[in-house]
Amino acid sequence: MSGFHDVEFPLSLAFGASGGPQRLTQITPLTNGAEQRNTPHAHSRRKYNAGAGIKSIDDLHKLIAFFEARMGQLYSFRFKDPTDFKSCLPSQSVSATDQGLGVGDGAQTTFQLVKSYGDISGAYIRPITKPIAASVHLAVNGVSQTVNVNALTGLVTLQTAPAAGAIITAGFEFHVPVRFDTDALELTLEAFGAGEAANIPLIEVREYANV
Repeated sequence: MSGFHDVEFPLSLAFGASGGPQRLTQITPLTNGAEQRNTPHAHSRRKYNAGAGIKSIDDLHKLIAFFEARMGQLYSFRFKDPTDFKSCLPSQSVSATDQGLGVGDGAQTTFQLVKSYGDISGAYIRPITKPIAASVHLAVNGVSQTVNVNALTGLVTLQTAPAAGAIITAGFEFHVPVRFDTDALELTLEAFGAGEAANIPLIEVREYANV
């Protein structure tokens, strides 16, 4: 993606970060008391605040260095969502059968990593564009396969096209592409050797064609 630095927001500063998915819903009240609801976006967008991770003056310095290297909001980067960073539950181990990627047709060799969320009433399929390459495991009909991973797009490529009807699945860990959502860091030195950054807003950068 344009304007992306392939570096991770310092993990020590990410601990304690708050935030999660946000969705835009347009609600139109009707005269009969009912309402119509619609959304212009197919995908949610995540927002975070990483201020809680600042524990010392050294943390402040680390934050300033990272902010300056990204030139504020100009360049996006990787962020590990502390509550949602695996193809499975956070307490579980990644498995090659965690998520369905598609069904073979005998010709297609490249598939997009995705993560599904849902229940019996609805579902959402989220494209995963910033996987951790070394964590990706892929299987065809439950059999592990060698795969080439594009860590900047989330596309995975098999050496041989799966047969028609074959089930392609994958497991992985991943980052969220984000940028700073502010042009200025407001930093406070609380006491000798300790610092606090009360507000470090981060926002997901959408990379999907259908947003």
